[in-house]
Amino acid sequence: MILSDRAILDAIQRRDIVIEPYDRTCLGTNSYDVHLSPHLACYVDDVIDARKHNQVEHFTIPEDGFVLRPGQTYLGATLEYTETRRFVPFLEGKSSVGRLGIDIHATAGKGDVGFCNHWTLEISVSQPVRVYAEMPIGQLIYFLVEGEVEVDYSNKASAKYNQRSSLPVESMMWKNAF
Repeated sequence: MILSDRAILDAIQRRDIVIEPYDRTCLGTNSYDVHLSPHLACYVDDVIDARKHNQVEHFTIPEDGFVLRPGQTYLGATLEYTETRRFVPFLEGKSSVGRLGIDIHATAGKGDVGFCNHWTLEISVSQPVRVYAEMPIGQLIYFLVEGEVEVDYSNKASAKYNQRSSLPVESMMWKNAF
């Protein structure tokens, strides 16, 4: 079941959902709009190796925007820091963003109960698109969880993305044993 606007508001009042900064005008019928932070990153190497810690170069979106190019993976972040204690958050692109040919995540749209951080976006485009800091980029949808969670994400020893950061975070696949 997806939370309605009233259920999201109730969860925010109980601190089961935290959104900072919070703006009531961003609350939709059953979602909350999030915005692109001014921080982007790109991998430095031409070949990304799943078994190594690939380095990224961070940069800031200028006031007049930044043109995203096809064939490049851009790591972005949400302006908003979020926490969820009882719900599963899903991040989806806004339809307006999709209609510009922007994908905001390759595979990581689902968060976990206990996720507490800014969301890193895996951005790709089908043609050159100019983006701006603080533009609406996605929407969070919250699902109810059936049953009690044994260990939430913020308390998992294996969680790779618990360190709070307003910057986009590169892949930590290298921490997996394979």
